[in-house]
Amino acid sequence: MSPPPTNPSETASLLPASPSPTPSLRSLSPAASTTTTSSTTTAATRRARRLQRALSLPTALLAALCAGSVTAFSLYAHTFQARLRYTQFQVNGLASAASLAMYAPVPLLGYACDRAGPAPLALGAGVVFGVGYLAAAVAYGREVADAAVGAGGGGDGAGRGYGLMVAGFVAIGVGTCAMYMSAVATCAKNFGRGRHRGLALALPIAAFGLSGMWLSQVGSRLFLSRDPAAEEGEVDVVRFFVFLAGLLVVVGVIGAFGLRIVDERDLIEEAVEELERSGFLDGSALFTPGGRAENGYGAVVTERADPFDELENAGIKNAEEEEEEARIKKQWVLNAETRRFLTDHTMWCFALGFFFMIGPGEAFINNMGTVIKTLYPPTLHYVGKPTSPATHVSIVGITSTAVRLLTGTLTDLLAPSPKTSHVQITTLSSPAHPRSRIPSVSRVSFLLFFAALLSLGLAALAGGFAQDRGDRFWIVSGLVGAGYGAVFSLTPIIITVIWGVENFATNWGIVAMFPALGATVWGLVYSAVYQTGAERQGGSAVGGESSNNSNLLCYGKECYAPAFWAMAASVWIACGLVLWAWKGKNGWAQRGIVV
Repeated sequence: MSPPPTNPSETASLLPASPSPTPSLRSLSPAASTTTTSSTTTAATRRARRLQRALSLPTALLAALCAGSVTAFSLYAHTFQARLRYTQFQVNGLASAASLAMYAPVPLLGYACDRAGPAPLALGAGVVFGVGYLAAAVAYGREVADAAVGAGGGGDGAGRGYGLMVAGFVAIGVGTCAMYMSAVATCAKNFGRGRHRGLALALPIAAFGLSGMWLSQVGSRLFLSRDPAAEEGEVDVVRFFVFLAGLLVVVGVIGAFGLRIVDERDLIEEAVEELERSGFLDGSALFTPGGRAENGYGAVVTERADPFDELENAGIKNAEEEEEEARIKKQWVLNAETRRFLTDHTMWCFALGFFFMIGPGEAFINNMGTVIKTLYPPTLHYVGKPTSPATHVSIVGITSTAVRLLTGTLTDLLAPSPKTSHVQITTLSSPAHPRSRIPSVSRVSFLLFFAALLSLGLAALAGGFAQDRGDRFWIVSGLVGAGYGAVFSLTPIIITVIWGVENFATNWGIVAMFPALGATVWGLVYSAVYQTGAERQGGSAVGGESSNNSNLLCYGKECYAPAFWAMAASVWIACGLVLWAWKGKNGWAQRGIVV
C-alpha cells in the first residue's frame, strides 16, 4: 500500500469526480482558508486596526453631539409665531415634518448602514444637513418679508416661503436620522459585543441628547438677534441656521473618514457559528446551483456559478473570491436575522410600546417653547424674569444625557447578561452568567421605571403644577427629560441583547420608525387643543396683545392640559405593552431569553 500523497497537486488529483457535499457556512469562512487572517496579518496592520477602532469612538461621539440639532427647535419655535405669525398648527407642521423625516427612513438607512457601512451614511448626512439648513434660512428671510407686508394671509398664516421651510426641515430630519444611525451603529458593532454593551450604546445616545443643550446655548449666546424690536434673548434664526449648515457639513466629512467597522468579518463569522450551533441556520442551504438560497431567509438573486466547486477543483482561493464570498455570506446572514426579527411577535409589541412612550416625549420637547409662553398670561404680574425655552432645552438635554449614561452603566452592572452577543434563539443557547452578591435587575424593569417618570412629568404639567409658576417648570422638564432619555437609551440596548449586534442598524431602524407617527399625532393633538383655547380666548386682543396676534396665542391650562393628560395615559398603555412582551404568553421570560 502506497503512502498518502503529501503534495497538494497529488491530493487534488485524488479528489472524487462526484460533487462533494456543500460545506457549512463556518467552513466557507476566510478563517478556514489555507492561512488564517490572524496568522497573515502583520503587526502594523493590527496596530492600524486598533487605531481605527480607537478613532471611531471620538468620531462617533462628535457626530452624535452635532446630529441632534433639530432638538433645539424650541429655542426658535416661538419666533415663528411672533415674527412670521405662523399659527400653532403651522409651527407643529414644521416639527412634524422633521420628526417624520427623522424616523420614517430609519429602516432603509439602517439597512444601508449594515450593508454598506456607516461612512457613506455620515457623508450623505452632512450634505443633506447643509442643504436643509440653508433652505430653511432662505425661507425664513422670505417669510419675514411676507409678514412685514401682510402677504401671509393678513398676519394669520404662512407666506410664500413656508413650503421651502417645510422642505428644509424634511432634509434636516433625514440628516439627523442618517448621522445618528451611523454614530450608534459604529459604537454598537465596534464596542457592543463585550460586557459593557450598555455603556457602548449609551455614550453616543447620550451625546445625541447633549446636542440640543449645547447648540441651544450657542444659539442663545452667540447668535442673538440684533433687531431693536426683538425680545430679550431672541435668536437670529437666519445666522443660526447658516452656522448649523456649515458645522454639520464639516462633521459629515469627518465621519466619512473616521466611522469604520473594524473586524466586521469576525463579527459575521461568530454570528454564523452561533446560529448554526443553535440549528437556526443550515449552512448547506447558503448556495445552491444558480446562487439562490432555498429556505426563504434571503436569496442572492444574481446568477453565478457555485464558487466552492471551483475552489475544490483549483485548491486555491484568491483575494477577490474571498471578498465576494464574505460579502454574500454577510448579506445572507443579515437577511436571515432580519426575517427572524420581523417574525418575532414580541418585537411588534415592544415596538408599539416604544411608539406610545416616545411620541409624547417628542411632542413635549417640540412644543416646550409655546407651552412655557402659556404659563405667563399678560395679565399676570410676576416677580423676576420669566423662564426661557433655552433654559429648559438645556435641562432636558442634561437630564436626558445623565440618565442615558446612568442606565447604560447600571444595566451593565445589574442586568443579567446572556453568554452570546448574537441573537438569542433558545433557553439553552443563552443562559445568564451567574452573579454573586450582586442583585439582578432586568433591563425591562429599568425601562418601566423611567417610563413612569416620564408619565409623572406629563401628568404634573397637565394638572397645572407649573401654571403661573414658571419657576417650577424645571421639575416637569427634568422628569420628562429623564424618562425620554432612558427610554431612548434602553430600547436599542434591549434590541442588541435579544437580537444581537450584527444586524443592529436594521433592527433598531425598524423599531425607531414607530415614534414618527407618535410625534406627529401628539403634535397635532396639542396643536388642536392650543388652537381651540386661543380661539376661545380670542375675538379681541388678549391682555393688550397686538391684534395681529389675536387668535394665535393662548394662555393658561386650557391651552395644554387635555393634550398632556392624554399623553400621560399613552405612556401607561406603553408600559402595559412592554410588560406583555416580557412576561406575557410566549414572551421573553417564558422563552428563557435573558434581558
